[in-house]
Order: sequence, then structure tokens, then C-alpha cells
Amino acid sequence: MQDSTPGRPPAAGGAAFARPATAADASRIAAIYNEGIEDRLATFETRLRSAAEVGAWLDGIHPVVVVEADGEVAAFAASSTYRPRECYAGVAEFSVYVARGVRGRGLGQVAMEGLIGAAEAAGFWKLVSRVFVENAPSRRLLTGLGFREIGVYRRHARLDGRWRDVVIVERLLGPATDDQPTDDQPTDDEAAASPSVAP
Repeated sequence: MQDSTPGRPPAAGGAAFARPATAADASRIAAIYNEGIEDRLATFETRLRSAAEVGAWLDGIHPVVVVEADGEVAAFAASSTYRPRECYAGVAEFSVYVARGVRGRGLGQVAMEGLIGAAEAAGFWKLVSRVFVENAPSRRLLTGLGFREIGVYRRHARLDGRWRDVVIVERLLGPATDDQPTDDQPTDDEAAASPSVAP
């Protein structure tokens, strides 16, 4: 996840705006994503992606948005399947990336605001992701947009032979944001009947 610092003005020379991604954006999205892969600051991925691979993200179910600034796609935010089980159909993973030359101008925030709105409109009730612990700009951006840091996965995977820790983040959307109390603790009978630890 590579983004920009929140609270700064959009790119100079005109307002930045988010819109749904189309197949015509695939090559530009791939270029931005590949910069993030090369920088080793945002993802465990090391293999660069093609426009055709990025085009497969546009499945009509999981929103992908791009941000245009100065007439060019400069950032994107994408959602994808969280788990294949039907009970998690309303939960989506997400990522956000900003082109290397325009980071720090607020475009990550524009992208995430667009993705949050699109995900709610598509019926998702939660967005989740993992952020490298040391990726302070991404963590500031997401907490500023109402994401909650749940905890840390220690030594979640290796990147270039080095263990990396990640922070788990989530934001509730739509009907999941209502004020109904959540029953977080099972009863004694429920706990005794269900020893599983993998919901």
C-alpha cells in the first residue's frame, strides 16, 4: 500500500478527482502498481504486473477507482476478494497506490474516499488490509479516514529475505456502522460447543 500524506492540497494545476476505473486505465494502473512493487515499501509482491493482469481486477463486483490529476491517472485504489466463503461476501480487501512523482499531494486520500463510497454503493460492509508497520504515511492516511488498527501480524512474510511485520486495518461501511451492540463474547455453552478458532 503506497499512498500520499493526508491533509495536503491536491496536485497543482487543477483539482484531482476519483472515478471508476475502466479497461483503458489498466496500463496506467499497472505502471503505478509496479512502482510500488519496485519501491519495496508497500507490498510483499516482487513480480511486476502487466496491463492484462490488472484488467482482470475489473470484475464488476469489486470496485476499482482511479484518480485523475492534471489530465493523467495518478493514483488508484482497488478492492478484491477477502475470502471465498459466502459469509464474507460483504468484506473486501483493499490497496491504494500513488504514482511516485506525485506522492505527498493528497491523491491517496482522494482515491480512498472514492473507493469507500464505491464499496458502500456496491453493498460491502467492511474494507480490510494490512500495512507495513513502518509505512507511517499510509497508516496516517487510513486512521484519518476512520480505519481502525486492529493489531500486528508479526513476521507475516519475507520480502527480499527479510521478515516484515504488518498492521491489520479495517473500516466498517453502510449497515455495519449502525449502533447496535455487538455480542463479542460467546456464552459458556457456545464456547464449550465450538472449540474452533477459525471463523
